[in-house]
Amino acid sequence: MRFRLIRSNYASTYPSPEDSAPAPSPAVHTAEPEVGEGPLSAHEIDLLRASVSVVEPLAADMTVYFYAILFARYPEVRPMFPPGMDAQRGRLLRALLRIVDLVDDPGSLVRFCGHLGRDHRKFGTLSAHFPAVGECLLASLARYVGPAWTADISAVWTKAYGVVAQVMISAAEQDAAERPAMWPATIVHRVSRGHRIAEITVRPHTAYEYAAGQYVSVETPWLPKLWRYYSPANAPREDGTLTLHVRAVAGGAVSGALVHRAVVGDVIRLGPPMGDMVLDTAVYSDLLLVAGGTGLAPIRALVEEVARHGEHQQVDLFLGARTGDELYGVDDMLRMAQRHHWLTIRGAVSHEYIPGLRGALPEVLAEFGPWYQHDAYLSGPAQMVVSAKEALTMAGTAPDRIHHDPFETPVLSLP
Repeated sequence: MRFRLIRSNYASTYPSPEDSAPAPSPAVHTAEPEVGEGPLSAHEIDLLRASVSVVEPLAADMTVYFYAILFARYPEVRPMFPPGMDAQRGRLLRALLRIVDLVDDPGSLVRFCGHLGRDHRKFGTLSAHFPAVGECLLASLARYVGPAWTADISAVWTKAYGVVAQVMISAAEQDAAERPAMWPATIVHRVSRGHRIAEITVRPHTAYEYAAGQYVSVETPWLPKLWRYYSPANAPREDGTLTLHVRAVAGGAVSGALVHRAVVGDVIRLGPPMGDMVLDTAVYSDLLLVAGGTGLAPIRALVEEVARHGEHQQVDLFLGARTGDELYGVDDMLRMAQRHHWLTIRGAVSHEYIPGLRGALPEVLAEFGPWYQHDAYLSGPAQMVVSAKEALTMAGTAPDRIHHDPFETPVLSLP
């Protein structure tokens, strides 16, 4: 077992947003629906993106208008949404922008929309809801694009929405044939780790299959319809329990409830597991793991998975924090390193002077590299992940060998 304490300017400086997880396919991988090659022509794509460029400065107002007319015309859908709509409006906007970004990449578009379709099952979304949403979406776009809205642009948006709806409906129907939309789970253990972090272990009432490195959405009984994403900190266990690492963030209703209100015996609900930050995406035998804050959760699960399968590759783990006291989970990881000779752990501290090697995280990774013959798994605050990814790429690590959680709401921010 080896451990080095390192000073870094890119450790866990920024709190993870409540929607992070850290980032998203189920353990039993569901086949994606098929869609024809290039559903839109190059000209249609240009029209679509031109209209988005016009409406984007007014996008926030447009999403307010969209939900206003949706609820006015179809009041029966209002109970599907949380009382507070601010976060939901942001998710709609990110989804639209992401879809437009992917229209010239059919494979990624189908994958993204498939994730959306499966994830929306927990909201009670039915195929009958899609025409209503499409009607109100096009009405909102027409209003805010203004004079630039033409019959051709309307036709393109109608076609594009039809493709998206088709994929989402198909993915949801396939998923419904294999598993439930959500899983009730009882809290069976809870422990505070300080710095507003709690480890919460839950036992789903029915079998919950997932892969180490994936993340799940969580709904509490106190805030119905409000879901947030967290990564299990363990590989699948024989008893079926999952341990979640939750940090109470400023303004975070769900994280605050889980950290300050939840007790053993409470029942929460889990959405389907998602995420591709799993070991079966690895090509090289050696692994580089980088974790900041509660981003340690999926990284810890990956270490457990390596140990569970008796692999003997070298695993290098970097942990980031603001101070030495905040090196979250380090004692637990050190105990794991004592049991497994192939695991090396180094700490990176950003806001405290500690004797030893110092430097920004990119410099630290460069010092201990090269890593171009490793698969790299990154999890934590967005700035940390971005800086680490840039450093690794510049040092020769192939981009497709760098795996990380999506930012913000994972299912709406797939890389």
